[in-house]
Amino acid sequence: MNAPVRLQSAAKANTLLTSPILPTLLRLALPNVVAMFGSTLVAVAETAYIGRLGIVPLAAIALAFPFTMLMQTTSAGAIGGSVSSAISRALGADNVDRANALAWHAATIGILGGAFFTLMMLLFGRQLFALLGGDGAVLTEATGYATVLFSGAITIWLVNTLASILRGTGNMRVPSMTLLVVAVLQVICGGALGLGLGGIPRFGMIGVASGQLIAYTIGTVFLAWYLASGRSRLTLHPSTFALRKNMFADILKVGAISCLSPVQTVLTIVVFTKIVTGFGVAALAGYGIGARLEFLLIPVAFAFGVASTPMVGMAIGAGLVARARRVAWTTGCAAGLTVGAIGIIVAIWPSLWISLFTSDAEVTTAATTYFAWAGPGFGFFGFGIAMYFASQGAARVTGPVLASTLRLLIVAGGGWWLATIHAPASMLFALVATAMLVFGIVTALAVYFTRWGK
Repeated sequence: MNAPVRLQSAAKANTLLTSPILPTLLRLALPNVVAMFGSTLVAVAETAYIGRLGIVPLAAIALAFPFTMLMQTTSAGAIGGSVSSAISRALGADNVDRANALAWHAATIGILGGAFFTLMMLLFGRQLFALLGGDGAVLTEATGYATVLFSGAITIWLVNTLASILRGTGNMRVPSMTLLVVAVLQVICGGALGLGLGGIPRFGMIGVASGQLIAYTIGTVFLAWYLASGRSRLTLHPSTFALRKNMFADILKVGAISCLSPVQTVLTIVVFTKIVTGFGVAALAGYGIGARLEFLLIPVAFAFGVASTPMVGMAIGAGLVARARRVAWTTGCAAGLTVGAIGIIVAIWPSLWISLFTSDAEVTTAATTYFAWAGPGFGFFGFGIAMYFASQGAARVTGPVLASTLRLLIVAGGGWWLATIHAPASMLFALVATAMLVFGIVTALAVYFTRWGK
């Protein structure tokens, strides 16, 4: 099939190549927003019922959080986005056979990725928690929780990987609804097993972890069945299973670099938290209140970003580079304006958020200062995250990853310097805003100057 005919065939079969960009982006992003809302509810619910278990479990979950966050962001964002990118580029080129083969290789990567996290945390989890300052009963609780949770890491990886396969076809509804159901099951099962509800024995932190594994196992089974049933644009049929080096390369050439981004995000959180601790309890509490909103806004940018990945990937696969770039810029602006608007609101009226958590005057002052500086930077942060996912669709993710590296260096280097000169906490919060601003601008420049297409 010659190139013009192939492009016409692909465009005719795929409305993502021809439909208006902004309405299509919003339609694809909405299910992801719903799914991310479910994930947020899980975080709130887990914190609530772990809090009923006592202070020690709360401290233990804080130790485990960076590693669970790393597993989720690596499987759903870094590798997941790369899977969606590779599959959407194949479909954009009207090569369904290649897309089916890529789906098998993606599932294999999901199994191997989960196995890696299982081995890492079972062998070195206790030592890693100790490095973060855990000891005594807190270390024991964190280790027990991680042993159960990460023993089933393959199911968590597979849910995110199989969901990414479907997103690569432009199907956002099924993976989003699956993740929402998984979130609800996680709350129900984790709460029942952790707290001992409904006559079930109280298993504590181990029960919370077990509930999460039950939910993700059910999600894995459903998504695997859906992909094997022929209901999707792709079909995972055993007769088509055959591993090839070039298929792994197509996914991992983007995924390997993309993995640096979540690692750097976790490092930025850990480093900044460590630095702000030295500025006093009020500053730490104020930052914690501000950072909680920041964490809740990341999924909004994620929802726009993962919606753009198949749109960009299919356009690149079909040779429609100009359209791919328009999708990317539209995505970045939509996410930046949405997240930025919330940042401006809390910068002007910080009590709307702060009053939900504290009435302490000193902590309120610290949190107000944080929002005054960091709030205006939220838009640049949201823009950068969304453009990172759009760049995955084009298989050109190096620039956005380096922008994330620069953000980490600014926070680490600048924070250390401010701590050595005993600067006020307001200067530290200004540093956060500066790092967000630089991250957004450098990401935009990287996308602008990077050549897309074959």
